[in-house]
Amino acid sequence: MFRVGFFEDDKSHQLAPLSLLRPVFELVCGSSSLRERLIRQLGIDEWSVFVREHLVDTYHEEYPDVPINDFLGDRRTPLLLLNGRWLPTASDIHHLRNLDVEEAGVIDDTLVYLTLDPQDAQILIQDGNEDLLWSVVRSRKARRALGRIIEYPWDLIDANPAQLLIDFRIRQAMPKQIEIPQHVTVLGSPDQVWISPTADIEPFVVIDARHGPVSIDDEAIVQSFTRIEGPSHIGRAARIFRANIRSGTTIGPYCRVGGEVEATILHAYVNKYHDGFLGHSYVCPWVNLGALSTNSDLKTDYSTVKVPLQGELIETGLKKVGCYIGDHTKTGLGSLFNTGSSIGVMCMILPNGGLLPKHIPSFGRIWRGELDDSLNFPAALHAAATAMLRRDQILTDAQRRLLHYVYQQSQSERHLALNRQQSKQSSLPIENRSKR
Repeated sequence: MFRVGFFEDDKSHQLAPLSLLRPVFELVCGSSSLRERLIRQLGIDEWSVFVREHLVDTYHEEYPDVPINDFLGDRRTPLLLLNGRWLPTASDIHHLRNLDVEEAGVIDDTLVYLTLDPQDAQILIQDGNEDLLWSVVRSRKARRALGRIIEYPWDLIDANPAQLLIDFRIRQAMPKQIEIPQHVTVLGSPDQVWISPTADIEPFVVIDARHGPVSIDDEAIVQSFTRIEGPSHIGRAARIFRANIRSGTTIGPYCRVGGEVEATILHAYVNKYHDGFLGHSYVCPWVNLGALSTNSDLKTDYSTVKVPLQGELIETGLKKVGCYIGDHTKTGLGSLFNTGSSIGVMCMILPNGGLLPKHIPSFGRIWRGELDDSLNFPAALHAAATAMLRRDQILTDAQRRLLHYVYQQSQSERHLALNRQQSKQSSLPIENRSKR
């Protein structure tokens, strides 16, 4: 019998901007977060977490009964540490249920699970516990785990279709869903469609389950003339307005979605009410995409895509890559995002009709197509609080402090992006330089 603890390792920064306001194991893949899936697969009711220090207060607000950064806990029970970036296979889950306490699970150079007795746990309370953790790992029998490690944001999108299939099989074992209404057209097998009894599906909705399952969760509303291709998931209380939902898409809880969405994860509380294309992207909570906001997810020369994560260009090795948008960002009418764009937390995007910069650091503002550092932080907080109140949510003091922390930590990234923009402008002929 183990206590289970989810931990972040030193690669959490590689999942920015998605991980700036949450632990990596709260990111979504399939129809739930990475943590929720492991809890469900292992059949546990209680867990603990080990997170970056600046996330402690907001995590405690959301999960007040969950121990945070507490290695000791029950001194009599060993602790099973699970890497929050790990997507295990069914074989891995079976192995964890019959685990040898003297082994450590690794994938390449990444630790994915480890058991600690109370004595080992007490050692890890000391400073520098990452090195101490690996000293414990080296003393164990190494087992090569299966599954997948989420290294970068695009890995979540790439893994999403397979996770949707896994989650649907689990969902089929839940209490019986409603009979599919006669006014809903299903292409493929009805067994590949799961609809909550409290969902509202209007007439003239088409669900295409020929290439994967479709699940529609509690209190979701799907408006007439919507088409949903599987594998896809529509989350709790989401509202779908005359939309074209393509395969590989997760619409999270309380999202409002119109237009075309393909192979994309909308975490929760995303507002994309209007027309516009969103593909191969991940969008964090409280993002508002203005009418006709659109992203490219394929280069015209069909080459692989590089993404500027926190300003550093990373080669994805993929040809289909969209954009990654941090929490509370707002985009104006007709915003156009280039292939492989990274947009940070609480950005204000006011376009001028052309393609936007691929790298927009947190709290950056785009004014007439160019980046500046003139975002009014108190006004941005007020706008965020107003948007949340519209959904009966409150911007708490702990969330404000976290946003202020990220604002301070991202100053150097904004300055670097501004310097790069200035250098690029100065290299152009005078007649081609922007007039501000």
